[in-house]
Amino acid sequence: MNRIDERFAELRGRGERALMPFLTAGDPDLAVSEVLVLAMAEAGADVIEIGVPFSDPIADGPTIQGSSERALAAGASLRRVLELVKRLRDQTPVPLLLMGYANPFYAMGVDGFLDTAAEAGVDGFIVPDLPPEEGADLYEAAARRGIDGVLMAAPTTTPARLARLVKQSRGFLYYVSLTGVTAARETVAAGLEEGVRAAQKLGDVPVCVGFGVSTPEQAAEIGRYADGVVVGSAVVDRIQRAESAAAAADSVARFVAELKAGLR
Repeated sequence: MNRIDERFAELRGRGERALMPFLTAGDPDLAVSEVLVLAMAEAGADVIEIGVPFSDPIADGPTIQGSSERALAAGASLRRVLELVKRLRDQTPVPLLLMGYANPFYAMGVDGFLDTAAEAGVDGFIVPDLPPEEGADLYEAAARRGIDGVLMAAPTTTPARLARLVKQSRGFLYYVSLTGVTAARETVAAGLEEGVRAAQKLGDVPVCVGFGVSTPEQAAEIGRYADGVVVGSAVVDRIQRAESAAAAADSVARFVAELKAGLR
């Protein structure tokens, strides 16, 4: 088991659900991102998703699109994100997961990316625009290195495909709560519980919900049936609105603690 598997095993033993906050590495800069990740870890995050900024983040809404634009303008790149993970790995045992698009990973080369990621201490990755049929080379090479390739399912996923995704996903299955892009939402999507439970019946991999989760109340509601909750846009928004790095760290840490409280 890698760190992601170990964390879910620990959580099951305590009867808790996983909290997975997201930030875009390099927004506003990589030094601040390092401080923010450590603040999240200290506040109770179970797994932390580190976004690799990209110029065309098709699965993301305006909030995370904006964070990618700011990070790229500040000089963030995949190699620098991996350097950030390596620094963080020496400071925290919390599992670290990359969230990025296929282009930067393949531009670096499958072996070059994965060897560097393994050395840095990356535990897994999510690639929204790379289904398993098209990314078999990347996912299989990652598995050989002990890095989890997390796959995504959605409310529109057919039962047959859902079964395949549950079987092939490593670490956990990322269940997209709604059709559309990332963004904070005021309510939890109708039919979400039914979809999550259908996925859980197909295998032992944890099923975690993301896209649209923005409040502690929503996280607690989803935590009644999902194995974990991903919160992205609401975190990024707090980072953007903060007047300083210290203020951003304080705001994010308080928010993470509030989110985690409802998942215990």
